[in-house]
Amino acid sequence: MTEHAVSIDVREIMKCLPHRYPFLLVDRVTEMVPDTRIKALKNVTINEPFFCGHFEQYPVMPGVLIIEALAQAAGILAIKSQGERAENELYFFVGIDKARFKRQVVPGDQLIFEVEQIAVKRGIGKYNARALVDGQVACEAEIMCAKREV
Repeated sequence: MTEHAVSIDVREIMKCLPHRYPFLLVDRVTEMVPDTRIKALKNVTINEPFFCGHFEQYPVMPGVLIIEALAQAAGILAIKSQGERAENELYFFVGIDKARFKRQVVPGDQLIFEVEQIAVKRGIGKYNARALVDGQVACEAEIMCAKREV
């Protein structure tokens, strides 16, 4: 399949994902090749609710939220690869391997998410995922997402 220079805005993302503020962590998709890869972003601002307590004097984005954002990007790739999400299905984050944090993410950073599909078997997708800031890896992991009827 050929590469698609797409721009999926937050309104379209909200059609894919059930997440809402303050837990929707992907602002835009900038590139996507269905069944292959996705590139998305999040603009990190001081207004994020987690900065009130993590940490007041030195605000740092929690690593678990970076992982969650990568899982959301993987979910968008999975959903867009099949067309659209059915009303009675959700994609759940079901596994993580090889997670590493290499750089802190602070207010003013733009996180770039790069997610590549490794395999999809029996409704479970496995993805290589990285989050970058200014070209530096902030986080990388293998992520698994599963489609479930609800």
